[in-house]
Amino acid sequence: MRGRKRNPWLIPLLAVLLPVGAVLAVCVGKYPVTPWESLSVLWGALTGGGAADQMTANVVLGLRVPRILASILVGAALSVSGAAYQGVFQNPLISPDFLGVSGGACVGAAAAILLSLTSGWVQLFAFAGGLLAVGLTVTLPMLLRSRANLMLVLSGIIVGSAMSSLLGFLKYTADPETQLAAITYWTMGGFNYLALEDLLPALPFLLIPAVVLILMGWRIDVLSMGETEARALGLPVSAVRGTVILCATLLTASSVCLAGTISWVGLTIPHLGRMLAGPGHTRLLPVSALLGGLFLLVVDTLTRTIGAEEMPVSILTGLMGAPFYGWLLWRQRRAGHAL
Repeated sequence: MRGRKRNPWLIPLLAVLLPVGAVLAVCVGKYPVTPWESLSVLWGALTGGGAADQMTANVVLGLRVPRILASILVGAALSVSGAAYQGVFQNPLISPDFLGVSGGACVGAAAAILLSLTSGWVQLFAFAGGLLAVGLTVTLPMLLRSRANLMLVLSGIIVGSAMSSLLGFLKYTADPETQLAAITYWTMGGFNYLALEDLLPALPFLLIPAVVLILMGWRIDVLSMGETEARALGLPVSAVRGTVILCATLLTASSVCLAGTISWVGLTIPHLGRMLAGPGHTRLLPVSALLGGLFLLVVDTLTRTIGAEEMPVSILTGLMGAPFYGWLLWRQRRAGHAL
């Protein structure tokens, strides 16, 4: 097992599988496209050349490419965020939304839907709601004059519960025939109707924090040893922890504002990454990013192909993630050590 965790080909292999999977995902759907046609359309878009078949170009560039890019970016963002949170707080049960990000984003999106705003404003309200929820979570321990990790986790539970109640109130006041359905569908997660114009503004908030966290991998390793050991080694614990929380929060909030609430990805993929790459965050974070992008790409492709109607992404991630996490618990218990 130890030797397998250090395989040097793991990251290059995943880096090859991801674009191959993206090309195959472009080809799959109600309107079939051959790999050669998809590559021809993509090359024409990059070079400024026209496509031979305008219908194929519209399907590839207008419908499939935006959601494929979004699924890869969101899967990578949630996985990196979850791995970073779990390392900093030394808790394998923590998911990216434990600080109340998802709850706050859902409240923001629901408020925008009640105001009959456009999709761009729904995303903006969701992003602002997620950041506001995390701000409340971080402020509560400061008011109680406690810097313990446990207090921050408990504050996240409190804020998350409050946001859940507020979301329930907004659903109660929504029009049951139009607004309620839109709120419910948005909170279940999905990439349908997502255009490149919706994705581009979120790119800096997805790419920059992810790169910062990956570069901070060794600092997260030191911090995961415990605050006492980290301070003894000269690590500025408060600054490092604050930076990690900020970057992970931006990743989660950006993901939720694009795709709604997508469960299990940020919880299970980091554990799979540890099985393959080991616990060191220098390798774990890039491996988690590639695994998360590949996993959500596969899930999104399945949601739009396995049935007559498109399934919300969180349904399938839950059906796949819960049994996998149960298997991980059983495997680790059998091995005689905890996750």
